[in-house]
Amino acid sequence: MDNSVVLETSLSPYPVRRGKVRDIYDLGDQLLLVSTDRISAFDWVLPTGIPDKGRILTQQSAFWFDWLKEPNHLLTADVDAMDLPASVDRGPLTGRSMLVRKTQVVPIECVVRGYLSGSGWREYQDSLSVCGVPLPSGLVESDRLSEPIFTPATKAEAGHDENISFERMVEIVGSEVAEELRRRSLAIYLRGAELARQKGVIIADTKFEFGMIDEELILIDEVLTPDSSRFWPAADYAPGSGQPSFDKQFVRDWLIESGWDRNSPPPALPAEVVAKTREKYVEAYERVTGLDFAWK
Repeated sequence: MDNSVVLETSLSPYPVRRGKVRDIYDLGDQLLLVSTDRISAFDWVLPTGIPDKGRILTQQSAFWFDWLKEPNHLLTADVDAMDLPASVDRGPLTGRSMLVRKTQVVPIECVVRGYLSGSGWREYQDSLSVCGVPLPSGLVESDRLSEPIFTPATKAEAGHDENISFERMVEIVGSEVAEELRRRSLAIYLRGAELARQKGVIIADTKFEFGMIDEELILIDEVLTPDSSRFWPAADYAPGSGQPSFDKQFVRDWLIESGWDRNSPPPALPAEVVAKTREKYVEAYERVTGLDFAWK
């Protein structure tokens, strides 16, 4: 296993915008999305990276883009097929990069929930609803919903996304776009969740992003990864409490137990937390895709 961690990349002469996890390079009518090994929690980027995390996110998204056959922005995830200057060191980019079409990004996180967890569970306890969607009384944490619900959120460049009602989404993007995004998000989730279920993994919830090219809505960013979804081992599922997971919940739990106040810069992660988190990400990839992770 290569224990090197890529926290930041540099690709001169391209303009770059750095998100919490990705370095995004502007190549004109295309973008190069590089998933680093940065990890965020509670709206902070932690000082410690997770080895190969960016590769896992990229390879899992590439798998889903291919399997779903949904119109999307991916051109290639093969660095050797990308038209980059000869001076560019492709080593740090290998496995963690996607060349994509540039789109007009729809400013909505398309969240689909099949189970009651996270902010949805907290909101349900107060109102018996999630983002304006009424739910039956008597549900417990992690309960499976009778059918998945669409609960949009506004996209935030910094800080936390804000849950909104479908009616508010209509005000932002219009009824036609809102209806199509809801329909497609639910359909994609159902297909992906069924495949994962067959592999022993519950996708409790997820978020999709869409962009517009020539008036066509296409799937963009990442798809059904441990960073955009809650992955639970089906064999351990037991409603009534939080669930063990394949995502970064292990990191969140450690940060809470550490006593960190969430206002000052976060502490570095200990080696055992880093190793366990990487192990969970790799397991999620291998279980769902049925493929061996190439960078073991």
